[in-house]
Amino acid sequence: MATATSLVHIVPIYVANQPQVLGQLTAHLGRAFAATVVVRPLRFDPEAAFDTSRGQYNSTILLNYLLADSTGNQGRILGVGSVDLFIPILTYVFGEAELDGRAAIVSTYRLNDTLYGLPKNDATLLDRLNKEATHELGHTYGLLHCKNPNCVMHSSTYVEDIDLKSARFCSQCSSKMAI
Repeated sequence: MATATSLVHIVPIYVANQPQVLGQLTAHLGRAFAATVVVRPLRFDPEAAFDTSRGQYNSTILLNYLLADSTGNQGRILGVGSVDLFIPILTYVFGEAELDGRAAIVSTYRLNDTLYGLPKNDATLLDRLNKEATHELGHTYGLLHCKNPNCVMHSSTYVEDIDLKSARFCSQCSSKMAI
């Protein structure tokens, strides 16, 4: 896994309930990756990634903006938003990452119970965000989807899949990261 000198930059992109969401996510990622996690401001216009025909934001374009906005090779970058994300071949995504790269993005949009007609549940939303952020950052460390259904790197097609898995790496994925 990562070393104690790892650095993760969180970049908020239209984050609802920002202090609570980013505060708990910062703490979780710090523990999960033995990393220093800092929140830095957004320095580009995310509207360039908005697709008017779909009413969604293209996550690949946002990833490219996050990378272009970064300076040097100073850690990983995680964009965190509350907008609906997609890639052209899928209806939606919870997040996207650059495999064995530096950048990842996640969104709370489809992690929120209210989207599915259920009552608001902040604890469930934050748990899902922790899992998806860890999952996407895991890809930046070169991890592929894991067959272990309890591993955070297990693929999630539906929000219920996220609820079933752990927020932790299985022993095989942990050993690949060498934390």
